[in-house]
Amino acid sequence: MRHTLITLLALFLFGCSTGQISEPAAVTQSRDLGDSDHDGVINARDNCTQTPLTAVVDNDGCPVYVKRSEENDVHVLFANDSSLIPDSFFPEVQRMSDFLHKYPDSNVELKGHASLVGRHQYNTQLSLRRAEQVRKQLIETGIAPERIQTVGFGDTLPVKSNSEEQSNTLSRRVVAKVVGEKGYVVDEWTIFMVRNN
Repeated sequence: MRHTLITLLALFLFGCSTGQISEPAAVTQSRDLGDSDHDGVINARDNCTQTPLTAVVDNDGCPVYVKRSEENDVHVLFANDSSLIPDSFFPEVQRMSDFLHKYPDSNVELKGHASLVGRHQYNTQLSLRRAEQVRKQLIETGIAPERIQTVGFGDTLPVKSNSEEQSNTLSRRVVAKVVGEKGYVVDEWTIFMVRNN
């Protein structure tokens, strides 16, 4: 009797069906759960599919940018009653050209000046010719003409100095300051980076 009870219990626990177990129904995946650019955001939600590997990303898989600005200036001195750029100042003009190439959305206003020697009206024209010479040189280095403005201040803003001669020498000038801005991708911090404090 005991043996029969154990047999019945075993049949009850393990089932009496002799049929086959059916396969579960196949499910079609409706979303792309892959992460092609390995940024931690699945393809179905990723709005930026070419994210740089080291970039910090937002919830849409787009890199986080930070704006950085940089300044550059030009300072060219001229001989008395001359608008020719001295050879020693060509590297100065080239440096401004390089900066404008680096920041193609930046424009420059070249400010020409003259010393107090001579007539005011003549000095105004001379200062403008000086600014135009620097403009011409920048154009020759590939800067678009519409990005460069010129203005002549004549002898209205002389440089103050210890002597009249030095003041006149420093006043014969073309100056400009340009600020360039760019958005840079914020890089993810890793154990291999060194933080600058």
